[in-house]
Amino acid sequence: MAKRKIKATGGVDPEYLKKQRASLVRKHRQVIYLNDSEMAAIKVYCEKFRVGTKAVLFREAIMEKVLTELEDNHPTLF
Repeated sequence: MAKRKIKATGGVDPEYLKKQRASLVRKHRQVIYLNDSEMAAIKVYCEKFRVGTKAVLFREAIMEKVLTELEDNHPTLF
């Protein structure tokens, strides 16, 4: 006998969930250019670590760098 999956909404407002999903939609396009050696390095990395989508790789790497830099260089009062 298979168990049924129960979806638990937890009483969350559907409008809130709709707005949250809408805010996560990626609508700003950015294009980067790589030289031959950079592209070769990306291909080797993707094959070695079985990366299927390069967009995810670039997005995660860029955002990790940006957030780290912002955290390290936050403004201080004193």
